[in-house]
Amino acid sequence: MKIEKMTAVQLDEVAQLEEKCFVHPWSRQSLASELANENSVFLTAVEDNKVVGYIGMNVVIDEGYIFNVAVDEKYRKRGIGSALIGELVTFGKKNNLCFLTLEVRESNDQALSLYSKFGFIKVGNRKAYYKEPVENAVLMTKYF
Repeated sequence: MKIEKMTAVQLDEVAQLEEKCFVHPWSRQSLASELANENSVFLTAVEDNKVVGYIGMNVVIDEGYIFNVAVDEKYRKRGIGSALIGELVTFGKKNNLCFLTLEVRESNDQALSLYSKFGFIKVGNRKAYYKEPVENAVLMTKYF
């Protein structure tokens, strides 16, 4: 498995991954628009020439806002999510960001554990942030 900068050629695979992983997935067009945004960073995890995971983040001055982290269900528990998060943490350090932040469903214990492993701490909640099912979000931030 290798982590690489996402390319436009990978948009269809990433859009399919969004459909598999999220109740309200980003459209291919939304992904394409964000990929073209010079302030966004998108990385893919590739195994056997197939996108098996991806992560996206927007940088605002010296702050990183992580959009989505997705790993194909068949490839989970192999360290792919850790590799993707690790790459963004490295990016944040190299680019002198003050912090990285994200939201996660409060019931998503695996993701909460993963982010905690990288030094993200709970900084707040967003009531009824998620739909289908309605659920609170935990706001987590890693400070540099």
